Amino acid sequence: MRINRQEFRKRYRPIDKFTHKGIQGHALIIGGSYGKMGSVVLASKACLKTGCGLVTAFIPKCGYEILQISNPEVMVETDDLMWYLTTINIKTKFQAIGIGMGQDSDTQYAFHYFLKSNKTRLIIDADGLNILSKNLEWLELLPKHTILTPHPKELERLIGKWNSDENKRYRVAQLSHKFNLVIVVKGAPTVIFFQDEIYENTTGNQALATAGSGDVLSGIITSFVAQSYKPLDAAILGVYLHGLTADIAAPKMSYQAFIASDIIENIGNAYLESASQLL
Repeated sequence: MRINRQEFRKRYRPIDKFTHKGIQGHALIIGGSYGKMGSVVLASKACLKTGCGLVTAFIPKCGYEILQISNPEVMVETDDLMWYLTTINIKTKFQAIGIGMGQDSDTQYAFHYFLKSNKTRLIIDADGLNILSKNLEWLELLPKHTILTPHPKELERLIGKWNSDENKRYRVAQLSHKFNLVIVVKGAPTVIFFQDEIYENTTGNQALATAGSGDVLSGIITSFVAQSYKPLDAAILGVYLHGLTADIAAPKMSYQAFIASDIIENIGNAYLESASQLL
């Protein structure tokens, strides 16, 4: 099935005029390490910009000032260690958790401990996926309908090398079936797998091939899940909106000059174009 404007509008729910931030969802973005705090900055800002009522970032101490200055609307909690995550100590109730962090041994241990007790809906990206690919048995610990967002190399680490596009799709569908996952395979085009269902996105262009683009997508999808959309619907809405920002902005500024922050800046324009009569 093709993900187009009609599919977006079929799933999108207008925000009630009497709503408030406390019922618009609270999302947690986990990640970051020394020199790589930009991923959490982008994901958390995209999460807010897509309509989530509250967003908290859980990061190592080295990123505290970076997050507070970059995204004053985002709440920040920190690990005890300065440079990378060694614990994932969550005290607040969240509706969705987006997670993508480094691969330090202590971080991997913290991730495993977290997965054994977590029941909240998850969106896993970046090194979160790479850790899983090294510990495939941990996939059994994921909550039902967890969303994975691999780019081609991360996907290869999860399912092994494929010899054709048909073989790749078969392996991804198998993985989705076995562990009840929603798998967003980023690419041109981005394709979503959920058991026997396959959805191919129609928005986006080469401008999205830029650092941080995937972090923004993870933040957008996490926002929709936190707003109580079903994980599959959240993924469909997210990839469509994410791609549409590039279709709107890149022709005005060039493919080369478009960066991940421009995706965030154009989320509002993408909403207006795709759901203007519903807002």
